[in-house]
Amino acid sequence: MKNPPGRYAKFTQGILDTVLGSGHTPSELRKAVMARAARFASGRSGAPAPAPFGNYVDKIAQHAYKVTDEDVTSLQTAGNSDDVLFEVTAAAAMGAALGRLERGMAALEGREDD
Repeated sequence: MKNPPGRYAKFTQGILDTVLGSGHTPSELRKAVMARAARFASGRSGAPAPAPFGNYVDKIAQHAYKVTDEDVTSLQTAGNSDDVLFEVTAAAAMGAALGRLERGMAALEGREDD
């Protein structure tokens, strides 16, 4: 993920630091989830999200309103606590938002986003 651009860079960086800071999941997992969601949300493919979160992260990145109780229950049944699911969800949502922001800024600047 690139450094956040623009006049809200300081605030965006603060949110990133919070989402990727200490938690119940390894920071590397949250970084991987965020990167996957950012690429998926902007219409690009990338490395799959770490198991067992693949479909869940992709659903959040593309159609968050389609996440169901069954999606969450299946992840809980697989041994994930509510704290873990919250952190993964927050990382996926942040990644999707930043992916869309980067894609939108590229379009406004008339360049192809990598």
